[in-house]
Amino acid sequence: MKKESNVMFVIRLTVTLLAICVVMAAALGAVNSITAPMIEQLKYEKTQQAVSAVLEGGGDAVDFPETAGVNAVYQGANGYAVEVTPTGFGGTITMMVGVDNEGNVSGISVISHAETAGLGDVAAAKTTAGENFRGQFVGLSGTVSVTKDGGQVEAITSATITSRAICAGVNTALALVAAMG
Repeated sequence: MKKESNVMFVIRLTVTLLAICVVMAAALGAVNSITAPMIEQLKYEKTQQAVSAVLEGGGDAVDFPETAGVNAVYQGANGYAVEVTPTGFGGTITMMVGVDNEGNVSGISVISHAETAGLGDVAAAKTTAGENFRGQFVGLSGTVSVTKDGGQVEAITSATITSRAICAGVNTALALVAAMG
């Protein structure tokens, strides 16, 4: 039996791995082209649900002054819905903040987060504790902060960083709407 040279072995191995990589890249590209529109549609629907949750009657996207931490602004007959991205304990929190025509918070809705399960994720939970936490913001204006910082919002137990991040997001939205008039 003839022994294969090292050079031929490396070439054969390289060609085999390259062929596998090309096939897998093509497969991933095909899957992405199929799923990308569906993912965009779901993201759009989730955003529209968040707008409707914080602003009665919903709203349409409008131009806004470039502001750090603001992704989008929607204007409706009853005020604005502002999509903000403060940084919490587990990373970025994407949330929608409703601001009525008088400059008061009309509601908040957490769209996505990576906060600690059982602690910071209470801010987004559809539980009594989550609803009570988010409900504290309704009607507030000016600068919002947790009670530990001299404010009026009771922080989530063991999740002060998340609570401060939510307050920061609300403050960003209030400031932007005030600047827009």
